[in-house]
Amino acid sequence: MLVAALNPIALKFGPFEIHWYGVIIATGVVLAVVLAMREADRRQVSSDDLFNLILWSLPFALIGARLYYVLFEWPYYAAHPGEIIAIWHGGMAIYGSLIAAAIVFYVFCRRHQLPVWLVLDIAAPTVILGQGIGRWGNFMNQEAFGAQTSLTFLQGLHLPNFIIQQMFINRAYRQPTFLYESVWDLLGFVVIMSLRHRKGLFKQGEVFLLYVSWYAFGRFFIEGMRTDSLMLFNLLRVSQLLSLIFFIGAIGLWIWRRYNDPLLVDYLAGNQKK
Repeated sequence: MLVAALNPIALKFGPFEIHWYGVIIATGVVLAVVLAMREADRRQVSSDDLFNLILWSLPFALIGARLYYVLFEWPYYAAHPGEIIAIWHGGMAIYGSLIAAAIVFYVFCRRHQLPVWLVLDIAAPTVILGQGIGRWGNFMNQEAFGAQTSLTFLQGLHLPNFIIQQMFINRAYRQPTFLYESVWDLLGFVVIMSLRHRKGLFKQGEVFLLYVSWYAFGRFFIEGMRTDSLMLFNLLRVSQLLSLIFFIGAIGLWIWRRYNDPLLVDYLAGNQKK
């Protein structure tokens, strides 16, 4: 049976093409920025400062995401150097973008005397929302999929037919691991947003640490289901290793801060120095 995949190109103007991958990623970014700026005002952090921070972070996040992916797939890109900048074909590693953005956040906040932990808290839930939306870009590119499965299995998940059709890749139906991660991320967004404003629940930095531990926990298991993982020495899945490190590190840092710093400020207290 011939199954037609969705067209990854949203619009075409002569030789110029706009891919759904970019449209979806941009949509997630815009929504995340709007929500983060609203929360910044509530926490006495200048929305202008936050917007400038985001403007600095985005290009470095994109570079970090691509550089991370290219480095771990270097034999291919060394043979096809023209593909290095072809981000519309996919190949953006979320962990690469997060690491690059975190460095920019730290440097920017230090230089502009902004509370680093508070700014990370403000951004965290919007980042996981953007990640959940962005996975649908992988869907349009037919990437970030899992092992072979059956049509019966996919129908048993009660998925819309357009998802089932798009999961027919390389002459076989595939596990929709992009969907599993998207659902996990969006669920994490709902959980964090529902808890973030509860009085006395979080100290500054803990909303961010909740995000890191939530995402890393789910990503560890979902990554193990994928067939297109970046590998380290052909032995370890890079994202699984990082997920384990980030999960243990986030939980450990949360506990350590609670027991060793009695002066931690509540998240809802906002920027008290403003």
